[in-house]
Amino acid sequence: MLGWRPEAGCGWIGGVSEILKAMVLAARPKTLPAAVVPVWAGGVLAWRMSGVLDAGLLAATLAGAIAIQIATNFFNDAIDAKKGADTRRRLGPVRVTASGLMSPAAVYGAAAFCLAVAVGCGVVLYQARGWPIVAIGVPSLFLAYGYTGGPVPLAYRGLGELFVVMFFGLVAVAGTVFIQTGTWPAAALLLGWQVGLLSAVLISINNLRDREEDAGTGKRTLAVRLGRKAALGIIGLEIALPVVSAAGWAACGYGGLALAAIPVVLIGPLVLARLAKLPPGPAYNRLLALSGVQLLLFAVVFHVAAVIGC
Repeated sequence: MLGWRPEAGCGWIGGVSEILKAMVLAARPKTLPAAVVPVWAGGVLAWRMSGVLDAGLLAATLAGAIAIQIATNFFNDAIDAKKGADTRRRLGPVRVTASGLMSPAAVYGAAAFCLAVAVGCGVVLYQARGWPIVAIGVPSLFLAYGYTGGPVPLAYRGLGELFVVMFFGLVAVAGTVFIQTGTWPAAALLLGWQVGLLSAVLISINNLRDREEDAGTGKRTLAVRLGRKAALGIIGLEIALPVVSAAGWAACGYGGLALAAIPVVLIGPLVLARLAKLPPGPAYNRLLALSGVQLLLFAVVFHVAAVIGC
């Protein structure tokens, strides 16, 4: 368990270093694109539509989104360990609670701190836009815990992908655009749909990798419920639908923004082919990282297309 270990010869500095390493591990930095991209892309879309961008509100939105994402990861770490969902058969990264690197109380405390940060950001946003921020923020705060905890844990009911599309796609992107412009344009929903699906690829690969372990511990993800073949089909849809949906940008009057789908066309089929060919193992972790890159490149190309006036 974390703590100061003078016998290690590192003194208090070594103890602090261990704590920080464990905290970073539990925060799961590789998942943060799912929090950053919706706000980033939503801010770019708002600027493209209105010609202005409030940097202070964007910073508060981004900080709140990241805080909720990290809180979700902390809760997931502690709750999965409590339920026995993280075992020695795990193929993914080490989980700090199950491995004993951090105590459950410390992980829950870190999650609560992150939620407090998110609430502070929410207060700033509420002062700017009023009650819709409460309508967005309260469910988001609750589901940071409810994703794996509570009476109906979404991750244990096969609802993880739906949760990601809704809250890390539609809600996050459209909410960012609303905070900047005070409106809910159809273009924001289109962008949120694309971003949400590409973010869901991450959780779907994670669940496909852990399918056998999850089946043995009662975690009924879609991969467990439907099987490997159907899980691969779902990932294929999560990759294909953002590309097909790109045609909708012409109807919104911003046809050039469809160029953001180019990285998906180039990377998505590669990821899917490798998943279909390889058995679950360390290679899936690399494909998970590549899917995070795919999401980031989508945002990069979207940004560039918006700036050059496409």
